[in-house]
Amino acid sequence: MAITAALIKQVREETGAGMMDVKKALSEADGDVARAKEIIRAKGIQAAGKREGRKAQEGTIASKVVESAEGQTGYAVELNSETDFVAKTPKFVEFADTVLGYAVAADANSADELLAANAEDGTVKVAVEEAAALFGEHVKVGQFAKIAGPHVEIYAHKKSAEMPPSIVAMIATDEAGAAVAHEAALQISAMGAQWLTREDVPADIVESERRVATEKSLAEGKPEKIVPKIVEGRLNAFFKENVLLEQAYVKDPSKTVGALFKEVGGKAVAFARVEVGKGEAE
Repeated sequence: MAITAALIKQVREETGAGMMDVKKALSEADGDVARAKEIIRAKGIQAAGKREGRKAQEGTIASKVVESAEGQTGYAVELNSETDFVAKTPKFVEFADTVLGYAVAADANSADELLAANAEDGTVKVAVEEAAALFGEHVKVGQFAKIAGPHVEIYAHKKSAEMPPSIVAMIATDEAGAAVAHEAALQISAMGAQWLTREDVPADIVESERRVATEKSLAEGKPEKIVPKIVEGRLNAFFKENVLLEQAYVKDPSKTVGALFKEVGGKAVAFARVEVGKGEAE
């Protein structure tokens, strides 16, 4: 009996097994769906869906800069596994690079777009499910980042020599800003800024910080007439901690990252930071 795509799809949906395992089982069963399902159960092939309950918080981040209409575009894709043992294997790192290639080829703008993009045998989602069967662990695409500008710099940080990158910092700058882009990427990796400028901080977050600072000042017994000034001081401290251009430059705390760019007459356009295991909880 011919093993059609429809048959493969049916068995995959009914068992949750990976495509290659389904193809092998159907071949062994001469296309008999019921027998193929028995073979899958007998071999103890665990459905990717059943692995979903296991946390995949280890992994690596593959990243790349490509030439684009904006000048350059940087991509960073987190690929998660359950254990660092799998994460550091050459095959896993190679697969992460393959997934990154799919993101670039599709010009994806999000993890969902990446998963829906074309891979060799179907979609990237299918390829990731196949990888779960290959590695014997829950494997998933985690965080996705993409930025563009005249110049994009990437810094990939390894927590130890034997592990693949676990933090990737990307920054897009104008041509003049490229002179200090590497230093800025190091800053992003180390200090974890959340926004580029204070204007980028959402209004609801600013308002929440203002309320907290007000309540804290009053609880400390500060005179009401000076509370507004104290609140503004605490808000400025919040911006200096979380806004990239207002952070103290780690190599010379006497100046800000914004000042670093001003020294070269350059400008930062956008940035992104991806750290393994820091995305949304499963």
